[in-house]
Amino acid sequence: MTQAQAKPQAPQRPQATTAPRPADPRAVTGSGETMTGAQALIRSLELSGVTDIFGIPGGAILPAYDPLMDSTVLRHILTRHEQGAGHAAQGYAHATGRVGACIVTSGPGATNLVTPIADANMDSIPMVAITGQVGASLIGTDAFQEADIVGITAPITKHNMLIKDPADIGPAIAQAFYIASHGRPGPVLVDIAKSAMQSSSVFTWPDRVELPGFNSGAKPHAKTVQEAARLLATSRRPVLYVGGGIIRAGASEGLRQLADLSGAAVVTTLMARGALPDSHPQHLGMPGMHGTVPAVAALQKADLVVSLGARFDDRVTGKLDSFAPHATVVHADIDPAEIGKNRAVDVPIVGDLKDVLHDLVPALQEEQRKHGRPDLEAWWLQINDWRATYPLGYAATQDGLSSPQHVIQRLGALNDPQSTIFTSGVGQHQMWASQFIKYERPNTWINSGGLGTMGFSVPAAMGAKVGMPDQTVWAIDGDGCFQMTNQELTTCALNEIPIKVAIINNSSLGMVRQWQTLFYNSRYSHTDLHTGHGTRRVPDFVKLAESMGCVGLRCESDADVDATIKRANEVDDQPVVVDFTVSKDAMVWPMVNAGVSNDEIQYARGVAPEWDREEA
Repeated sequence: MTQAQAKPQAPQRPQATTAPRPADPRAVTGSGETMTGAQALIRSLELSGVTDIFGIPGGAILPAYDPLMDSTVLRHILTRHEQGAGHAAQGYAHATGRVGACIVTSGPGATNLVTPIADANMDSIPMVAITGQVGASLIGTDAFQEADIVGITAPITKHNMLIKDPADIGPAIAQAFYIASHGRPGPVLVDIAKSAMQSSSVFTWPDRVELPGFNSGAKPHAKTVQEAARLLATSRRPVLYVGGGIIRAGASEGLRQLADLSGAAVVTTLMARGALPDSHPQHLGMPGMHGTVPAVAALQKADLVVSLGARFDDRVTGKLDSFAPHATVVHADIDPAEIGKNRAVDVPIVGDLKDVLHDLVPALQEEQRKHGRPDLEAWWLQINDWRATYPLGYAATQDGLSSPQHVIQRLGALNDPQSTIFTSGVGQHQMWASQFIKYERPNTWINSGGLGTMGFSVPAAMGAKVGMPDQTVWAIDGDGCFQMTNQELTTCALNEIPIKVAIINNSSLGMVRQWQTLFYNSRYSHTDLHTGHGTRRVPDFVKLAESMGCVGLRCESDADVDATIKRANEVDDQPVVVDFTVSKDAMVWPMVNAGVSNDEIQYARGVAPEWDREEA
């Protein structure tokens, strides 16, 4: 094991000061003051509750960076790439439940934010992105570093706007944070012309945000809630299909009450891990392509599926027309566009899930007084048989190298689930982290679910650690993902953000290699990364970590896994990178091949569960 010797000095975070509240409210907000647009932007961010913002200065946004230097409230974290700033804002938002914020310049600075914005849009992450734009008179002239970022991001933002008048900055920022955090959360982009930041005007800050036509979440309709309750009270094979919307709504407690009351089986999607504790006896784990056999089977055999904040996306449903074929479907979501988008719905409920569960639990109690509690004994006998017959597991490696599943399982076991946040990149390590780590509370599992963005893990972990500094934050990454955004470790080292990174180093693009093994006759076209055992180790991750001011460790055998994790956990004043050398032949199981029915799930290669696929 190798360790960096010197720790870089970090810039000091400004200390916020609290002033007595003046009699005139305008003196608090600054409304009525004349100031530059740049000053108005910084004031607006402060008034929006922002304390941490990630970004990189550049020509068009530079006017804003001057008053930013004087702020005693905002901590600006200088990232090494705009994509890193965006993913850090996402990680911050996911971990804290607050709106994440990032700020970059025009042109390539703004376009480098496109991936995190699209990612936040897919996963309903509340984020406000501030971009500088060329001066108003230059817009449309193909000026230096000009890009129509409003046009580019129109399909991938919840809302975006171009600001040319400095007087509009305060109201625009207020609207941006309101829209990002109300209704279905999502990203909002505010593009501000440089000329607006350089000009002066009277600053205004709205007392309240009023947006005619904006749906911030309707109250659930009593009749549909009552019908859902009746179905739950009379179903014999019920399943609660829980998506990330439960976590966004802060509705985990209501979910637990509903689960306890209904006796239904519960499955949590990739974006909902932790919404219900894994230790809960009714929790079957994750459904879908790499879900558990009991979770997938329960959905296929259910007579009632109650979807809470889920999207019926292809990775969960498999071949859509064969998904949950015997089930009546209740679908509750804050976004009416999601209901019936993919799967026909019998009982639609539009509303904030916290409100839905607040109404559904007493409605179910009322129905149970009428009908009694349903007899679910046969259902749970069947489920428990699946659990006993098809538990999650993995085979020993044939090459003598560590099993990646073992490494990830030990990461979960050696860290407190109440005080540890895990982020991941995308691929095999993401699936193993969702399978083999036990999540006991919401907002402790952060990953790129919808877009599947490689390179997400490290900057997201940085943002999560900034937002939740008292939590241990582990980024579980693949050697491919890590090479996309590892420069943000420099940001972490210089700003004293002590995240921990576990590189699951199989020296390849693992999930792509798995598909090449299964579907392309083991023809490994351009998936070998030469980073692991028996290769040149280009790059050498330990040396790379040390060069960026981090502690670098390497683990090459199962015998050293626990000791290495414990050593990493002992370091609390620097980022730590652990290069776990693992077998490249390990695969993610169970698996439902893309485009086929979930009935065709394979427990392992060539091993399918034995059940009556026609059984109702």
